[in-house]
Amino acid sequence: MDVRSAVQEPREIDASGLPMEHAQAVILDALRALTERAEPFAAILLMPAPPEGRTPPASGDAPSAADRIRTLKLIRPGLTALCRRLAFVAPTDIPAERAEAIHSDERLWGCPTTATQDVTAARAWAEARMRACGISPEGAGSGPSPGSRGAEG
Repeated sequence: MDVRSAVQEPREIDASGLPMEHAQAVILDALRALTERAEPFAAILLMPAPPEGRTPPASGDAPSAADRIRTLKLIRPGLTALCRRLAFVAPTDIPAERAEAIHSDERLWGCPTTATQDVTAARAWAEARMRACGISPEGAGSGPSPGSRGAEG
């Protein structure tokens, strides 16, 4: 794979159809893969609806909260160095107050973040930062970029 030819458009990570604890693990795995490429990137995280009330315990096959925290701590230096923006996109069919629950700030992730229910706005926000960093998203219509991935793995 020639990563130099990869289109530097924001990567979309679709975890919207998963239970929250699985979605978090998928997103962390995808972000780890992006940091391992050692190239600047922005990501749009398509999230599931957050649970109402207290977060239920993770099912047996999902990584524990402690595992997810350890993973985030391991990849945070790469996020700080390489991630230009993370946009969290909540489902449009939930109240805005619940949508805000998916957002974590820059102190947690090590890079600028935002939360929205509008995927088009998330793409524009991420692309603006990529252009500001001198990374052109041109050529986006040429098909999927090598190494891009979604929830499928």
